Amino acid sequence: MMIRLLLILSYIFICVGLRVSPRKYFQLNAPFFNEALGMFSKLDMDARIPEQWRLAQCIDGDDVYPDSYPVFVKPEWGQNSHGIERADTISALEAIRARRQPSPMKYLLQSAAPGQREFELFMIPGHTPTGAAVLSITETLNSSGERYPINGIYNQATTYRDLTCTLSSDDKQRVVSQLRAMGNYRIARYGVRADSLSALVEGRFHVIEINLFLPMPLVLLAENIRVSRKIGFALQCMWQLAKITKTIPADQPHKAVFFRKLKIARSLKSDTKTRKYNDRIQEVDLSMDQ
Repeated sequence: MMIRLLLILSYIFICVGLRVSPRKYFQLNAPFFNEALGMFSKLDMDARIPEQWRLAQCIDGDDVYPDSYPVFVKPEWGQNSHGIERADTISALEAIRARRQPSPMKYLLQSAAPGQREFELFMIPGHTPTGAAVLSITETLNSSGERYPINGIYNQATTYRDLTCTLSSDDKQRVVSQLRAMGNYRIARYGVRADSLSALVEGRFHVIEINLFLPMPLVLLAENIRVSRKIGFALQCMWQLAKITKTIPADQPHKAVFFRKLKIARSLKSDTKTRKYNDRIQEVDLSMDQ
């Protein structure tokens, strides 16, 4: 919470100093916002990912069954692993569908990524077509022992480790080039899986998720860096982000990203509460049967 507050306050302060409205933050990636759906659609972003990095993904439905398991069932819009479930078998998939209530929110089926390790890549692009003003590479670790955990900042088994400084300048440039090939985003966090850090640098990875709305750099949660360095990184990020905010063209169409996002978030929260309630009812029924 304190980290998010630092990011928000420093961004507002720097924007005021640069004479740019902090409210323009929500227009940074507005060209990629799907107004018809009212969200940054995962399917839209998936279509921009080059094929070699893309996972098999489709809209979930009662007549749709994957060729292999596990698969992840996820809302078409979500953050911080909200609403994601894993199905290891056909019966588990059918149980997930049975608990889900009718909702305007579409759910997707995504194949599990084959890589052994999970990474979060955060980038604010630079002023040149190939550069980055800010780049962090963080490994996502999980102590549960699961092969395919659902990691997130609210998962107590999830921790983070900064790896940015372990890469050479050339390696970082290769990573930046790969990220920029997925879309000309003004700020983004990319979740990927690869067998190793070298495999990631060499482009042998698969993209799990691209976060375009409030993508916090997870290096700020890394346990292997000092608080003073985290503060410095946060301030650097917000300085660069305020500068790039000032470059938004005056003629860029304005989209109601924030308010449409709130509507979708409420729908997703309602779906999650209903699913948890149904799970508790099932548990009570099973205990009574026993």
